[in-house]
Amino acid sequence: MSSETAETRGISPDRAWWLRVPAVFLSPRSVFFALREDDPDDIAARSEPVLFLVLLSGMAAVLATPTAGGLLDNPEYDALLVAVWAFIAGGIYGAVGYFVLGLALHFGTRLLGSQGSFRRERQLLAFASAPLAVSLLVLLPARLALYGGDTFRKSGPDEGAGESVLLALQLGFVAWSAALLVLGVKVVHGWGWLRALGSLAAGVALLAAFAGVFLTL
Repeated sequence: MSSETAETRGISPDRAWWLRVPAVFLSPRSVFFALREDDPDDIAARSEPVLFLVLLSGMAAVLATPTAGGLLDNPEYDALLVAVWAFIAGGIYGAVGYFVLGLALHFGTRLLGSQGSFRRERQLLAFASAPLAVSLLVLLPARLALYGGDTFRKSGPDEGAGESVLLALQLGFVAWSAALLVLGVKVVHGWGWLRALGSLAAGVALLAAFAGVFLTL
C-alpha cells in the first residue's frame, strides 16, 4: 500500500507503517511491496517502526549470547542493571547489524542488477527481522518464568532439556526472519526465487570474506 493509498483511506503514512509491523506476520508480501514506494514522506514514516524493530532484534540477539547468560554471576549486577545492559548493548548490536547486514544485502542485490538504494535494503532487512524482534517478547518472559534469575547465570536449572527447547525456538524465529528476507528481496525487486537467493548468497559471501580478513589480522 503506497502513502497515497493510505492518505485516501484516512490513514497517515506514519500510522500506516506502524500497522505494517504486525502485518508483516500476516501479509508480508503487501508490506514488502509497500517498500517500493519512493515518496519522501512515506520513506520518512518508516523510520520509527524500523528503529523499534532494530532495537528489539538487537536485544534479542544480545540476550542470546554467553555474556548475557553470566551477567548475574557478577555481584555488581542486579536485575535493573541487566535491563539497562540489555537495552544499551541491544541498541549497539541492532545498529551494527542494521548497517553491516544491510550493506551486505545491498551489495548482493546490486550485484544481481538492483537499482535500489542502500536505505531501502536496510529497511527491508529491518522488517524481515520482525520475528527475531518478537522472539524477545516471547522467549525472554518464558525463560524468566521457568528459571528466574538463573537465566542470567552460567550454571543452574536453565541448562538442560528446557533450554534446548528454548534454543530450538530461538533458531526457529531466526529461520523465520531469514525466510522473510528472501521473500522481501523477491517482492521488492520483482525477482524470481533463484535470483533473490543468489543476491543473499552474494551478501553472505561478502560477509565471509570480511570475516576471513579480520581473523587473519
